[in-house]
Amino acid sequence: MRARYKYRIYPTKYQQTKLAQLFGCVRVVWNDSLACCKEKHAQREKKPYLSELQKQFITQAKKTEHREWLSEVSAIPLQQSLNDLNQALL
Repeated sequence: MRARYKYRIYPTKYQQTKLAQLFGCVRVVWNDSLACCKEKHAQREKKPYLSELQKQFITQAKKTEHREWLSEVSAIPLQQSLNDLNQALL
């Protein structure tokens, strides 16, 4: 049997801003990666490996001018979003 706990948090305005920023970055990485996987599927190519997705949509994206703001958040939630996407596409 598993126990479930429910917590209510009351973040400050600063924390709300940072959480919104983090969730936005996670959403961008997820959507970009999903679009890439859909494109590969439409072209009947193999699904990219998780490491390739991480390299392209996190590591290299942080170095581009239009995605440099991804480096303002922790990489761990971004990596987890790609792990979740990888599981969803199995």
